[in-house]
Amino acid sequence: MSEPLHPREPARVPLANQPTRGHWLRYGADAGLRTRIWLKRDDHTGSELMGNKVRKLEYLMAEALAQEATHVITCGGEQSNHARATAFAAAQLGMKSVLILRTDDPAKPPAPTGNILLDRLVGAELVWISRSAWKERNRLLTEQAERLRSAGQRPYIVPEGGSNALGSWGYIRAARELVTDLATIASPEHPATIIYACGSGGTGAGLVLASKLFKFAERGIRVAGVNVCDDRAYFLDSISKICAEADERWELGANITHDDIELVDGHVGLGYARSRPEELATIRDVARTDGVVLDPVYTGKAFHGMVTELRADPDRFGTSVAFIHTGGMFGLFADPDTIAQVL
Repeated sequence: MSEPLHPREPARVPLANQPTRGHWLRYGADAGLRTRIWLKRDDHTGSELMGNKVRKLEYLMAEALAQEATHVITCGGEQSNHARATAFAAAQLGMKSVLILRTDDPAKPPAPTGNILLDRLVGAELVWISRSAWKERNRLLTEQAERLRSAGQRPYIVPEGGSNALGSWGYIRAARELVTDLATIASPEHPATIIYACGSGGTGAGLVLASKLFKFAERGIRVAGVNVCDDRAYFLDSISKICAEADERWELGANITHDDIELVDGHVGLGYARSRPEELATIRDVARTDGVVLDPVYTGKAFHGMVTELRADPDRFGTSVAFIHTGGMFGLFADPDTIAQVL
């Protein structure tokens, strides 16, 4: 895939192992599902940079380098995969990082486990905020940038999840891989659905834009996100805004509307980063049938939602599904007692 992705593709710095491989799961047959499940292994994009975030960071970090940034600032939950990936990408490219992380009690930060341990290992500056302060995260990002500028540094802000128009190019690029991956799987006569975990909208925006640019409908391919937080209305708005920004900035001509965005709501469960026993059981079962580790925050919850939909309606997503494994394994190590309940 050495040819240009698109005539207006912005600069990127190679960080991810691409293309990622894919394979069929045994899980579907063992679980009594009629629909076959093919897995896109974006958990193999790297090790420290594992998952979908690194694809977005390739474009965001290229812009940071072009601006000669000394520091990268971003935000997320206390076990944020995005924040960890950003910190490691910054270090690999010679920049420092500041991570604004949401937790229950900022005065008593959580123990250094999982992603937090890696954040500290790579030398990121951690700024703890409360859940109530999270709604002011954009203002807090700006304040941290101003603090660094006043100290003579050159900060670059990466939005939550790397989810903006520039970051969305990461999954336009991934979608081109999927066109090749699904060439012998999907067709108008045998439709397939690409399913992803939707947590901030950037991955979805890239896939939705690509579905128009690469004419997915003519190939028998749909794209659907299973939201792991908030609700359908929230992500219709956020994905639409990212797509509109990308369309305007690079004149893509995709003209995305709400009708182009498919979201499978109703599987948030107990809330963001909170797991139910049945979701954890699905994570356990996939590990045991296929040796694949899903995470409790994103892929495990979305995969369980997909399976729930398929049990209710085997034809819900066509002949087969292509589930994108967007990483997140390190989050399992933050709360081992929870997953141990289903072992």
